[in-house]
Amino acid sequence: MPLKVYKRTDSEKLYVRGTVKGQSIYESTGTADPRQAEEYRAKREAELWQEGIYGKRAVVTFAHAITAYLEAEPRSDATKAYLLRLLAYFGTIRLSDIDQTSLDQAYRHILRDGAEANPATKVRSVLTPLRSVLEFAAIRKWCDRPAFDKPRIPTGRTIYLRPEQVTLLIDNAAVHLKPLLVFLFGTGARMSEALELDWACVDLRGRRAVVWQKQGNERHIDLPPRVCASLASLPNRDGRVFRPVRARKSRNGQGREIGEAYSENGRTSGGQIKSGWAVACRKAGLPGRVRVWTPKGQEKSKSVFVPNVTPHDARHTWASWQYCLHKDLMRLKADGGWGNITTVTRYAKVMPDAYRNEIIEWLGINA
Repeated sequence: MPLKVYKRTDSEKLYVRGTVKGQSIYESTGTADPRQAEEYRAKREAELWQEGIYGKRAVVTFAHAITAYLEAEPRSDATKAYLLRLLAYFGTIRLSDIDQTSLDQAYRHILRDGAEANPATKVRSVLTPLRSVLEFAAIRKWCDRPAFDKPRIPTGRTIYLRPEQVTLLIDNAAVHLKPLLVFLFGTGARMSEALELDWACVDLRGRRAVVWQKQGNERHIDLPPRVCASLASLPNRDGRVFRPVRARKSRNGQGREIGEAYSENGRTSGGQIKSGWAVACRKAGLPGRVRVWTPKGQEKSKSVFVPNVTPHDARHTWASWQYCLHKDLMRLKADGGWGNITTVTRYAKVMPDAYRNEIIEWLGINA
């Protein structure tokens, strides 16, 4: 029998009930308004007819797919932030209607710079999360496998720092950031791996730490003497190794409060320490530019120093140092947790051999 709207005695919400194409339906309309409930009934009945004739893929929406994707397994805060932006744009559009034209329009509506956004931003903020959801849906036969043009990301110069530059940067960093920076430059850990590192995964005596990659893979990293000494100086021995310090108001004015853990909040490439990193780079004399802008609703302009070097470049620096020490790309690939050798080749012959002894001294290792 077709769907009908009816009211239950134990709920203010109206329900629809019936059978369409052999499928029994009994669900809430989510509203107590008879007119809206009737609209829901008509739409739901049409969807069930389409599904019965053309199959599930004819009616599954992006909202349905993204809900299932989030429920399937835990996702990072950064991933959730990207997905929410996609959901706000695609909403209840059917998966079968999402094509290259839809993607191009998404760039324009989701990104601050629209179609003029740089290719890396397009890939990171829109294409990659969208493709992940559609791949997830395709496996469940809700749509075809996604096929999109990927913006060509120009290959930039590999940025790395010399040992004396790293020392100068760390010397000019805030006290609570120094151990984190030593860890990043000394191990090549990704920012997410470092900020999620727990003391239970650190073995100072064995000079080893276990970090987790975004894919959920366990990765063991060696801790050179300088990193071990830096970690040993930290006061805490449980919970997260690296913790944020926030300003707080007290009776005596501004105070400092140590947090339990850094929050992702959708930020990447070291955004969690963006301000402290920029200050240290500026004081260390590293190259950058001054960005000047006027906040919305204000007349007075503001300025901030934007360094050319990012926290992720600490990983590039570490890789360049390691190849300078042992000239072994396969070893570098394994130690750095990269998935292919092509990525690793960018670090070959980047760091001149003249700095080898300085690298050894900085890390505190034996040649």
